[in-house]
Amino acid sequence: MIKDLKICGISDPKTLNFILNHPFPPKFVGFITNYEESKRYVAYENLKNLVNVDKKDTNFVSVLVSPTNEVLEKIKDLNFDYYQLYDVEPARTIEIKEKYKIKIISALTISNKKDVDKYKDYLEISEIILFDSKGYHRSESFDHNLLEDVPNEVNKMIAGNIQIDDIANFKNKSFIIDLSGSIENNEGKKDINKIDRLLKLFAKI
Repeated sequence: MIKDLKICGISDPKTLNFILNHPFPPKFVGFITNYEESKRYVAYENLKNLVNVDKKDTNFVSVLVSPTNEVLEKIKDLNFDYYQLYDVEPARTIEIKEKYKIKIISALTISNKKDVDKYKDYLEISEIILFDSKGYHRSESFDHNLLEDVPNEVNKMIAGNIQIDDIANFKNKSFIIDLSGSIENNEGKKDINKIDRLLKLFAKI
């Protein structure tokens, strides 16, 4: 069965407050920390205020693409439980994990089986392996069937333009499901009604 949910790309207090106080909150909420190309990016001063709340039982995830030491030093005292790292090699991942005493989600961008197999390099380092599309801030899909050979014991999170109505298709899979674009309105803003529908649907599965 699906392990948990992650809602990614939260950028405003109203939406975050709705999620945290929902009867069925997700296990993870993600914040785009240093990837300015994303419409979901949150500048540091806003981010500092946004995450300075009672998380309750939800884990806060800082989403980072090739973070510099400067960025990491800047955010080290913010209210995060995990760093989700894109384009970070295993040795650098170990360095970040040990220096900042933080849990790691290693994000792999997938277009073929060779990309999937990179998870083996992170098994001893990362608490969670995220399999995502090559789209980064663009909501693009990849073939989730490529993950069939990844052992069940690997703590897997999957993303890649997953829609709310797709959730039922994963009910027999041991995945953490990561959604962002599918819970936004036509203007690219998070839609509270869609988030509510997602969380209630997940609670029934």
